[in-house]
Amino acid sequence: MEADLKKKYSPEQIAGRLRVEFPDEPEMRVSPETIYQSLYVQSRGALNRDLAACLRTGRALRQPCRKAGQRKNRIPGMINISERPPEVQDRAVPGHWEGDLIIGKGNQSAIGTLVERTTNYTMLVHLPDGYKAEQMRDALAAKIKTLPEALRHSLTWDQGIEMQDWKTVKMDAGIDIYFCDPHSPWQRGINENTNGLLRQYFPKGTDLSIHSATDLDWVAQELNDRPRKRLEFRKPIELIEELLLQ
Repeated sequence: MEADLKKKYSPEQIAGRLRVEFPDEPEMRVSPETIYQSLYVQSRGALNRDLAACLRTGRALRQPCRKAGQRKNRIPGMINISERPPEVQDRAVPGHWEGDLIIGKGNQSAIGTLVERTTNYTMLVHLPDGYKAEQMRDALAAKIKTLPEALRHSLTWDQGIEMQDWKTVKMDAGIDIYFCDPHSPWQRGINENTNGLLRQYFPKGTDLSIHSATDLDWVAQELNDRPRKRLEFRKPIELIEELLLQ
C-alpha cells in the first residue's frame, strides 16, 4: 500500500486495484476509508509526514466527513452526466464546457470557472456579491451569453448548491446543463486542471472578492495565451479564434 501511495495512487485507486488483483480473496480487500484511517494516528488525526506528501491533497489532517443523518443539498430535477450526448466525451465538437467554483478564505468569496473541452479556452465569472444560487444564476448566464450560439452546446457542473437555479440558466443562456456524480471531480478533469493553474493567481485562503471583473479577464487572457501540451503546444486563444472565424 505504501508503494502505491508513493506512486500517487489515491486510496480509492488502491482499494479498487486490490479487488482486481485478488478477485477471489475477499480478505485482501479494503475500503478507501479504511486506508485513510490506517494512515492517521487516531489520537491526533495526524498523518505520517512522508505519506502525507504522497496524498494528492497533501493534507496532514483529515477533513471531517458529513455527519450521519446530515442531509446533502440536492439540485432539483438535475440531469446526470450519463445523459450527455456521446459527442461531448470525445471532444470532437466544440462548444461543450466544464464549470466549477474556486472558493476563497472562509468560504466567503468565489470565482466561477468555465473551460471549453475541445480548446481549453477559459472564462472566469465575476461574483463580487457572493455565490448563492441567485447570484450564480445571473452572473453565469450573463457570461455564457457573451459566447456565440455555436459555442453554447452544454455545460457540465458538480452538484454544488450554487447551481440550484440551473433551469433558469439553461433557458436564459440557451445551453444544456448536466451534473457530475457526487465526489467525482475527474468527470470535469479539464476544469479541475485549470482550477489548479488558476491557484497561481488566486491562492487558497485569500479573499477572492478583491479581484475586479477586469482582473479576472486579464487572468483568463493569460491562461488562454499559454501553449498546452494536450493541444500540441497550440494556445487556446488560437483555437477559439479559428472556431469564431468559421
